[in-house]
Amino acid sequence: MVTHPVRRALASAVVTLALVAVLLLVPDAVRVYASNMMGALRAPGEPAFVAGHRGDRASAPENTIPSFASAVDSGLDFLETDVQLTADGHPVLMHDETVDRTTNGTGAVASLTLDQIRSLDAGSWYASEFAGVQVPTFEEFLDVLAGCRKKAIVELKGIWTPDQVRGILGGVYARGVQNRIIFASFELPTVESLALAAPAIPRVINIRSLPKDPVALAQQYEAIALMTTPKSLERSPDAVTRMHAAGLGMLVYTLNSKQRWSEALGLGVDGIVTDKPSKLDGWIAKTAPGT
Repeated sequence: MVTHPVRRALASAVVTLALVAVLLLVPDAVRVYASNMMGALRAPGEPAFVAGHRGDRASAPENTIPSFASAVDSGLDFLETDVQLTADGHPVLMHDETVDRTTNGTGAVASLTLDQIRSLDAGSWYASEFAGVQVPTFEEFLDVLAGCRKKAIVELKGIWTPDQVRGILGGVYARGVQNRIIFASFELPTVESLALAAPAIPRVINIRSLPKDPVALAQQYEAIALMTTPKSLERSPDAVTRMHAAGLGMLVYTLNSKQRWSEALGLGVDGIVTDKPSKLDGWIAKTAPGT
């Protein structure tokens, strides 16, 4: 049955009005604390949540629907992905600035249209069985998320304006997954745009090297957590304790070995982003107390 154009327009208008209402009625003071999205903050040795880095890269090409389908089938808590805008303003899943490494094409994501990117093969580089797999749109990822009970860490790559952030919120709210998403970025201007355009959705600051006062940084941008490297935590061994004392979380990326997992849990980190989500989930179930 074909949906009447007027009904489609009304449905779109309802979603838009609902989104506007949410964005306007959420007071600036409203915070979504780390414990609401990530569970109770961890003590040293307690199991952290597991996030599949760009899906499950150990079993399928990164940032593709097969990769996320594999991650959904595992016991992990979070999916993790990267979003960039095409030349014509469409959000797609891609980590690198260019499509060169993970497709049969070349060029910057920002210089290619959606149709050009969708015409690329994003699976053959990984294995012949994935030949013809496309670069997903953000809405396709949201469909996967809506169809399961996982949460998601969505990293916005590069500098995003508030209007660009608002442009992707309609799909989030239309699918009812706004309470299962954490936005993240390495770019502080993008974190600012998230705070302005999506104040009700929690955000994480990605940072390669922790500042002297990680709590102040998180509080300045009203982030629920920082996500950093294990080397950075080694240089700031008290950072997790300080963040937890302020009710804030600490996440680490990208840890793929049992030694690194053990070290991270020993510090009491709250989440681990890994390329091997199934293996890490199984390892935690066997080794961490309280599981």
